[in-house]
Amino acid sequence: MKKLLLFLLPLCLITVSFFYVKASSYDNKGRRHYEEAGQILWEIKTDEKIIALTFDDGPHRKYTADILDVLEKYHAKGTFFIVGQNAEKNPELISRMYDEGHELANHTFTHPLKTNVSNLMKEIDQTNATLYSITGFRPTLFRPVEGQFSDAMIDAIAKEGYKVVMWSWHLDTLDWKGPGVNRIVNTVLKGVKEGNIVLFHDGGGNRSQTVKALEQILPELEKQGYRFVTVSELLEIQLDYKKMEKKQ
Repeated sequence: MKKLLLFLLPLCLITVSFFYVKASSYDNKGRRHYEEAGQILWEIKTDEKIIALTFDDGPHRKYTADILDVLEKYHAKGTFFIVGQNAEKNPELISRMYDEGHELANHTFTHPLKTNVSNLMKEIDQTNATLYSITGFRPTLFRPVEGQFSDAMIDAIAKEGYKVVMWSWHLDTLDWKGPGVNRIVNTVLKGVKEGNIVLFHDGGGNRSQTVKALEQILPELEKQGYRFVTVSELLEIQLDYKKMEKKQ
């Protein structure tokens, strides 16, 4: 029994150390720190009935086009966090987004689930180069894959002049899981507040539920007096709000 315990103890220590190192590789200083430093945005504080609709992982030849049609129908602007290799395959959709006044943002080139700082910056640069070659525009907004980041990543991203954009925690629609149109609709309509950022996906799989959900969400929020703005417009409003607070 003692021999067994002596064998198992080092094994347990190695296992615990492995998970600690793995977790530490994505250690970060927490939301409050990054918000105060102006490095990451989750949502803004405002009394205006505005929200930002954001879309990850596209463009997709069918679903991004369908989403653009719905946005056009309701005079809504979206912010698209684009995967560079998908942009290369669908340059006409990138041009359409840009021409119709939507915001282009960066979501890496290959959508790697794990990476290091050096490779991440290469992916960001490659996507920006691709988008610039299509539109002449270089995005300054970036969203990390699956929302995962470390202090080192944020420092490197901020040093290059990018703003990291997450989403309102209660407005992750989980549409990539295919939860059903009603669940996507209810997540947004029951949770939405002024200044929120909503997370949808236009690429990475079948997004027909997202399209159908938007067809219900947009007219309902429009009735409630909401406007759909880009993330950069949210940031401008946030800046104005902070200036007003300082004067008071």
